[in-house]
Amino acid sequence: MSPDRGGRDELAELADRITSCTACERLVAWRNEAAANPPAAYGSEPYWARPLPGFGDENARLVVVGLAPAAHGGNRTGRMFTGDRSGDFLVAGLHRQGFANQPTSTSREDGLMLVDAYVTAPVRCAPPANKPLPAERDRCLGYLAEELSLLESARVYLALGAYAFDCLRRLPALAGRLQGRFAHGAEFRLGGTGRPEVVLCTYHPSQRNVFTGLLTAEMLSEVLERARSLLG
Repeated sequence: MSPDRGGRDELAELADRITSCTACERLVAWRNEAAANPPAAYGSEPYWARPLPGFGDENARLVVVGLAPAAHGGNRTGRMFTGDRSGDFLVAGLHRQGFANQPTSTSREDGLMLVDAYVTAPVRCAPPANKPLPAERDRCLGYLAEELSLLESARVYLALGAYAFDCLRRLPALAGRLQGRFAHGAEFRLGGTGRPEVVLCTYHPSQRNVFTGLLTAEMLSEVLERARSLLG
């Protein structure tokens, strides 16, 4: 199915506004500091060092919602979940269930294509210690709300962690419709619209969660398999 030209143009216009945003002084300073002081492994690479829009299939029925770009991942490469271990873990899982054409995510030019899936986050700049301030989150949430409104085919939202789940509950379109508490594997069916919508939950694929075994490849695959079954 070809993406609607109007929707694609609107997503591109939104992406332009996101990438030029300088609303949060602390986050602007941090993303620039990370770019100016990269680890030795990335010392020769240019950094994106700007906010990040979401990416993927404009007609996606699955929307994956994370937390924020990593200082030396997305903030370096210019694409969500790209160039870090969280991205490796997530994209490998998406590939296993047919939502991605390849199991790796290393750069914007790596050939990765998402199939019936779109990846985004409520906070668009890398935050210190991966912890956005509430005011930073609230300034950024409008972008997520607008982005989701343009993804008109979306039927399943996958919250990567409690932070993403909480941010989804704060969106005007989902406020009052998304009830309950975050838990890995939890499933919430949303009422109030003419289209079926479901929120699924899994732990965030952070390096810490994966290394400690809180989230395994099998656990992520089970949730993504459930998403696939809901989409039919």
